[in-house]
Amino acid sequence: MSIKHAFNEGAKDYDAARRQLIPCFDDFYGTAVEQVPFAKTDQFTVLDLGAGTGLLSSLVQAQFPGAVFTLVDISELMLEQAKQRFANHTSQVNYLVADYAKAPIENRFDLVISSLSIHHLSGPDKATLFGRIYHCLNEGGMFINADQVLGSTPAIESDYRAAWLRQVKEKGVSDTALSQALERMKEDKMSTLSDQLSWLGEAGFERVNCWYQNYSFVVFSGQKPIPPLAS
Repeated sequence: MSIKHAFNEGAKDYDAARRQLIPCFDDFYGTAVEQVPFAKTDQFTVLDLGAGTGLLSSLVQAQFPGAVFTLVDISELMLEQAKQRFANHTSQVNYLVADYAKAPIENRFDLVISSLSIHHLSGPDKATLFGRIYHCLNEGGMFINADQVLGSTPAIESDYRAAWLRQVKEKGVSDTALSQALERMKEDKMSTLSDQLSWLGEAGFERVNCWYQNYSFVVFSGQKPIPPLAS
């Protein structure tokens, strides 16, 4: 099953099970929003890669009402759900159905965000994407990624998976939602956290750091430097 088909299939029910499938939901998304490097009253542009139903963008928008968003996703049905979510903010949200791993990133942005999407790319494709994100950011701009990572050893990865299954079952996830999640996970191509932090540094990002981790769930970021003023 392709990634597009898998997410089109689950679009309508995707949000309903989020808190069960992401046991650390509040801390995970909350930390991502906390890293946004702007004041509440600032106006700035945001690119959301693999935006899905617009969940992360909606959490950012709630804290930064002056932000203008471009939501990109390969699944048109996911973006239809996002349009419903942002029905009262139509002038502030743009939508693009595209495979961001292949389509050019047009325009410049102050902030690039992504959640639970980039782990579908291979390691080399992640590294390439981080470079493209760097070039589309304005100086001083930030990239924030809330995603899942591969355990640094097979044993640790096994522990990550076992912990996730235990936690989601404790949260009462339905058999249907779990089955859909496991089907989507067949498309995962996760990389370790250390590799991804290294790739951000190689792309030119500064202040590269992981701000949160709960087993495989992580939030990390990098900032595009502002060149020093000429003397």
